[in-house]
Amino acid sequence: MRIILIGQAAFGATVLEKLLDRNENIAAVYAPSDRPGGRPDPLKEAAVTKNIDVFQPQTYKDDAIFAEYRNLNPDLTIMAFVTTITPARFFDVPSNGTICYHPSLLPRHRGASGINWAVIMGDKKTGLSIFWPDEGIDTGPILLQKEIDIGPEDTTGSLYFNHLFPMGVDAILESIDLIKAGDAPKIVQDEAGATYEPPCDDRVAGIDWKKPADELYNLIRGCDPQPGAFAVLNGEKIRFYGAKRIENAADDMPGTILDIDDKGIHLALSGGRLIVGKVRPEKGPKAAAAEFAAERGLKAGVRFNG
Repeated sequence: MRIILIGQAAFGATVLEKLLDRNENIAAVYAPSDRPGGRPDPLKEAAVTKNIDVFQPQTYKDDAIFAEYRNLNPDLTIMAFVTTITPARFFDVPSNGTICYHPSLLPRHRGASGINWAVIMGDKKTGLSIFWPDEGIDTGPILLQKEIDIGPEDTTGSLYFNHLFPMGVDAILESIDLIKAGDAPKIVQDEAGATYEPPCDDRVAGIDWKKPADELYNLIRGCDPQPGAFAVLNGEKIRFYGAKRIENAADDMPGTILDIDDKGIHLALSGGRLIVGKVRPEKGPKAAAAEFAAERGLKAGVRFNG
C-alpha cells in the first residue's frame, strides 16, 4: 500500500519512523516549508535521511501542487499533526482514503488547540481521534478513539507528551491495520456534542484575577507550556508555569504575593491559593519563580495585575 504522510514536528517524524519500522511503502512526505534561518522540520529531516521524496508546498490550494500529489497515486494518506488548511479534494485521491490525527475526543474540542481547551474548560477526560477528514474543520467520520483521564495537576504539555503523543502514534498504526483488513469504521460525529474553540493564544491566555480559583488554575494548566498564561507586573507580561493549587483561601486581594520559597511564588486567588513554580518574562528565558522573585526584588504584598 502506497502511503503519503503529511505532517510536521516530532510527532510526524515519529510516525514516519514507526511506519518504516513496519516496512510500509512511503511514497512521499509532505512537510512545512523551510523558514529562513530556521531549522528544517524534524519530519523533513527524517524523510531526507531515509531518501524519501519530500514536498514542501507553500499552499495546498495551487492546482499544480494538487496535480503533483495526484500523480503520486497514493493508496492511503495519513495526516499526522497538520495545521495547514488542506482542500478536501486531496482527501479523495487515495484509493483507501485519508485519515487524520486529532488530540481530542471529537466532536468535542474541534480546532487547533483541543488539548488546551479540555484543560481550560475543566474536562475530566480527553483523548484522541483518528478520523476521515472532509471539507469541515475536524468534522469527518471517526475511525477510532482513545480516552484518558485528566488529572488535577495535568497540563497541556503532560497530557500531550506523556499520553496523546505516544498513544496517537500507536492509534495511527492500529488504524492502518484496520484499513488493510477492510474493518475500518466510519462513525458519523454527533453534532449535538460538537464544540469549536479558537487557537489558544494571548487572546485567551491573560489572567483575570476576578475569576474563581478553579477557573484560573485550569487556565494556567491549559496554557502550559504554550502560550503561557500571563499576568502583568510593572507593565510586563509574566507567564506562569508549573502551578499548584492550594485550597486554603487568603484574605489578600487576588494576584497578591503571599510568600516566596523554594517551591515558588505563592499567590492569593479568589477562593484559594496558587504556587507558581516557574515564570517567563517578556525578555529572558523561563526561570524558577523563586530566582525570578529574588532578581526582581519581589516581596509579599506585591500584586500582579490582570
